[in-house]
Amino acid sequence: MKNSNKIIHCTVTNDLNQDQRMHRICNTLTDFGYEILLIGRAKLDSEQLLNLPFSQKRISCFFQKGAFFYAEYNVRLWWYLLTHHQDIIYSVDTDTILPCTLVNLIKSKKMFFDAHEYFTEVPELKDKPMIKKIWDFIENICIPHANLAITVNESLATLFSQKFKIPFYSIYNVPLYEPKEQITVQANQYILYQGVLNKGRGLEEMIDAMQHISVVTLVIAGEGDLSRELRRRTESLHLSNKIIFKGWQSPAALKKLTSGALLGLNLLDGNSENYYYSLANKFFDYMHAGVPSINMKFPEYERIINEFDVGYMLSNLSPSHLADQINQLVNDTGALDYKRKECAKAMQKYQWQNETVKLKRLMDLL
Repeated sequence: MKNSNKIIHCTVTNDLNQDQRMHRICNTLTDFGYEILLIGRAKLDSEQLLNLPFSQKRISCFFQKGAFFYAEYNVRLWWYLLTHHQDIIYSVDTDTILPCTLVNLIKSKKMFFDAHEYFTEVPELKDKPMIKKIWDFIENICIPHANLAITVNESLATLFSQKFKIPFYSIYNVPLYEPKEQITVQANQYILYQGVLNKGRGLEEMIDAMQHISVVTLVIAGEGDLSRELRRRTESLHLSNKIIFKGWQSPAALKKLTSGALLGLNLLDGNSENYYYSLANKFFDYMHAGVPSINMKFPEYERIINEFDVGYMLSNLSPSHLADQINQLVNDTGALDYKRKECAKAMQKYQWQNETVKLKRLMDLL
């Protein structure tokens, strides 16, 4: 293939195993004929790397979080990229863009930027104006140097195109379509949250709401900054028999867990612009598992649910409102069955096979 000798170094700040978007993209770029190296970080609790059809590398850092981690990781990433050959540098999110841009300028390589979120508007930066200004400065200086830029939905593509004065294209975080899997009515009485346990994702409110929900249990699959706090909250409210923490799951185990859920949760705090303009992986994971989801009434979710009735939308995150809505939903078996059928229709459009065509067209521009 014409790309067989071209090397792409993809850069993230996670430990690689849970990054479904980059797994899909790196697999696809490998199919296109590129030689891929996905670079991430080694965490103290990182498990063995998954066996994937592309190369992976973890960078070890002394610092594990905060400003010192980002500074150390960026320096180490810059040195690795500088001292190793690549034809294209693929930067994921603002926290890897600085070393990628510096190497791009020094070595005159092509740079591909992928914004998985509205980085400077994440809840973690809301009360840190100085740190936010630093990341804003890095974005404004570095992102316009990208030769190609993508993001996860149309809303962010429009916003970023206007902000950085370069075109952004949307590549959705959607799973591969697997037509052999049949969507059936599930008898399991649990609702599922899958993903990172971070601030602004409605997890505290959902735990509080479980005090007033008796017909289903809540399963939480993932870890994050709030892992300990959420477990303590569950114990203090005497809800350990109604809330199950599964921790991180392998992609295969998570897929099985998702397919058995009655409902999927995708709850977000609208005070964060990052969340307001989001279109989370889990929304499509629930869809492809045939599981109706509960989402916030934000632009991208509203657009798709108006097109395919695959879930529900909430206007607020108060625990009482959550409890009332969920108690009604789990008893409406007719509506749930209808929404499962809508999931089957929606996945025909929102599938990775369609995004592959878009990605190939974009790669040909480099």
